[in-house]
Amino acid sequence: MSSENGSGGDGAAGAPPPEQLALIRESVRDARAPRAKPRTWRGAALAPELPVARVLVDKGVLHLDRYFDYAVPEELDADAQPGVRVRVRFGAGRHRVRDGRREGGGLIDGFLVERRAESDYSGPLAALAQVVSPEPVLDEELLALARAVADRYAGSLADVLQLAVPPRSARAERRPSPEPLPSPPPPGPGSWERYEHGGAFIESLASGGAPRAVWNALPGPEWSEELAVAVAAALASGRGALVVVPDGRAAARVDAALTALLGEGRHALLTADAGPEKRYAQWLAVRRGSVRAVVGTRAAMFAPVRDLGLVAVWDDGDDSHSEQHAPQPHARDVLLMRAALDKCGFLVGGWSCTVEAAQLVESGWARPLVAGREQVRRAAPLVRTVGDGDLARDEAARAARLPTLAWQVVREGLRHGPVLVQVPRRGYVPRMACDRCRAPARCRHCSGPLQAPDAGALRCGWCGREEGAWHCPECGGFRLRAQVVGARRTAEELGRAFPAVPVRTSGREHVLDTVPSAPALVVSTPGAEPVAEGGYAAALLLDGWAMLGRPDLRAGEDALRRWIAAGALVRPQGEGGTVVVVAEPTLRPVQALVRWDPVGHAVRELAERAELGFPPVSRMAAVSGTPAAVTEFLTAVELPPDAEVLGPVPVPPTLPGRPRRPGAPLPGEDWERALVRVPPGSGAALAAALKTAQAARMARGSGETDRVRVRIDPPDIG
Repeated sequence: MSSENGSGGDGAAGAPPPEQLALIRESVRDARAPRAKPRTWRGAALAPELPVARVLVDKGVLHLDRYFDYAVPEELDADAQPGVRVRVRFGAGRHRVRDGRREGGGLIDGFLVERRAESDYSGPLAALAQVVSPEPVLDEELLALARAVADRYAGSLADVLQLAVPPRSARAERRPSPEPLPSPPPPGPGSWERYEHGGAFIESLASGGAPRAVWNALPGPEWSEELAVAVAAALASGRGALVVVPDGRAAARVDAALTALLGEGRHALLTADAGPEKRYAQWLAVRRGSVRAVVGTRAAMFAPVRDLGLVAVWDDGDDSHSEQHAPQPHARDVLLMRAALDKCGFLVGGWSCTVEAAQLVESGWARPLVAGREQVRRAAPLVRTVGDGDLARDEAARAARLPTLAWQVVREGLRHGPVLVQVPRRGYVPRMACDRCRAPARCRHCSGPLQAPDAGALRCGWCGREEGAWHCPECGGFRLRAQVVGARRTAEELGRAFPAVPVRTSGREHVLDTVPSAPALVVSTPGAEPVAEGGYAAALLLDGWAMLGRPDLRAGEDALRRWIAAGALVRPQGEGGTVVVVAEPTLRPVQALVRWDPVGHAVRELAERAELGFPPVSRMAAVSGTPAAVTEFLTAVELPPDAEVLGPVPVPPTLPGRPRRPGAPLPGEDWERALVRVPPGSGAALAAALKTAQAARMARGSGETDRVRVRIDPPDIG
């Protein structure tokens, strides 16, 4: 033992000398020192240049939807750059001033937007409390996009940025992002040659152009590879690309297609399945310019891709593209804004076609990317229908609730592979329709859907007017009908009818991604259909009235979209693929499915909505809340002169224990809803008026006790 380690005469046995003890105490004190708490910076010197920071505070209330100025202490000068996250004290009164610095208030997060030499505010400024991270996460492009989205949807900028900028992960920020890879060579058109002008679209992207197109994809699995080619073409021009898909399964398919085409490291996958830290690391790689292509779900619509050359959205009619949090923007509309702001290419695609996409073509803003009819016939399955007349004459259908044709198609299909059975979800509540021709029953005053709640009087679901003498404008009939079909029971009966065949289910609780090519019955709810290896031999689309009869303006469009999405997974007609849909064959969505013509259906729907003043031709806003609050709000708001108020009408209550839908009342509360409709060109004025009225209401404190919800262009207006 050395003399240094021996026991000293003055200390206890084994105690270290005073010098070493002091070092130990200092290291322990440094290790246990808490993180620096935000201070008031009383008496601290300010930054010599640009001593004022303009900050957007994270307060998602409309009357505070503006910037606030703060003083920049000299110690924070280097880190307090535009775009970083900061913490500030908010809510201090004018009387709490010491040494020329405003003090007090609670700590709140925010973003530093700009450094300025002087402030527009004449009084003393509070100081920045803390720079949370020197990593800039908010640039001018993202800020401009967020402001445009907030104005479009009558929301606050802070709420939009909560959707656009993911939560911080310190470990992800400390890790460096990889070096960017050089641009890949231009890809060949590949299967894009199947579409008219498809090759020209890819060539334009690769040469630096900004083409805008509405793409009606052919049935089959090639859609993900075609999206990957479009992304590769944008990257080849030295620009970035962004693809938004409805769910993680679709994102995984595009991710695999991009990896196969371009290799690893050229794109980022932004989905919630990755976890907060990994997702933030991927987002930072995009923000830093290491990756110039992004594939993701709804939240990826705000991804900060540099030098955008292409924005694309797949299956824009899917409900998942509509954000559930305020101000509830739609991914398609956000990407339209990005295409306009960044002057880049735009592509909206899907097996079906929404009315909004048809409007883009009708207005001349985008061009169609469609295949010829012969190409469609070769790729699509054979579609057969079973209507009410067939069911009435079919003894088997009356006994087992399934038509004979369906049994035959299932039996034949199981000889060659799996068979898909699409069953509507529980909870679809049909609207009223003509008992003879099934035409939807609509109000004579505003063309809203007619309803008969609790077997009471017939009433419009939009304007609330009673209808005592309804007759069908199509056939002259006077009788109405409503139908609810037990989907689960139908699926169980199918399983019992084929006891030797395995039955797989895919739905909300458990969604399958793929199924093998072996014979099996695959029972799925709409939107959860797994992909079969080699395609399904056949598909049954059961209980068509359960989807066509939904109390929604988009019922027909949505039913056709879901049917075509299921039929696109079936083998082509030349390989024996057959689809049976149980719905009245004379209805327009059913006829569009038989012809495999979703574009024609969307164009006709658009023409009818233009005649009746329905969205997307008109702009609508839904105002929901307690009866007194809605009345007060509508009285106070200064609507455009051409605005039309429909309602208010009662909103169905939220049942205890059931999930609350957007725009639905709180459990135990009775709400009403009014619709405000304006013609084309007045949408911005409507959003501004509603936002101003809501901000004034919140400033008075009315919004704290009596809530009013404002939704611009809600997807479910009835």
